[in-house]
Amino acid sequence: MDAKQELGKIGEEYATQYLIEKGYQIIQRNFQCRQGEIDIIAKEGKEYVFIEVKTRQNFHYGRPVEAVTKEKQKHIWKVAKYYLYTHQLENQFVRFDVIEILKKGEKFYLNHIKQI
Repeated sequence: MDAKQELGKIGEEYATQYLIEKGYQIIQRNFQCRQGEIDIIAKEGKEYVFIEVKTRQNFHYGRPVEAVTKEKQKHIWKVAKYYLYTHQLENQFVRFDVIEILKKGEKFYLNHIKQI
């Protein structure tokens, strides 16, 4: 695993702990299918939340959320549709979030953006 992948995994762990502390139920992590991958699938109340986590150590290439382009959002939507279909959840409330994390030294700064 390279340094970028390692940073991503650390960010996903941090995001997962944050969500648990906020009362979310973690359904699945790193759900993959032909259409792509979703980092975290969680449930908040009656709503299924599909979450993309982006972790950076600086802003040289912009904010982490800026990496979730319209094209990336389309892939997330396709994966979510597949997940909902295969789990017979088509009539559920759904939301798409991004959690951006900036790691500076040993500190983490998290920004949870709901309903992208």
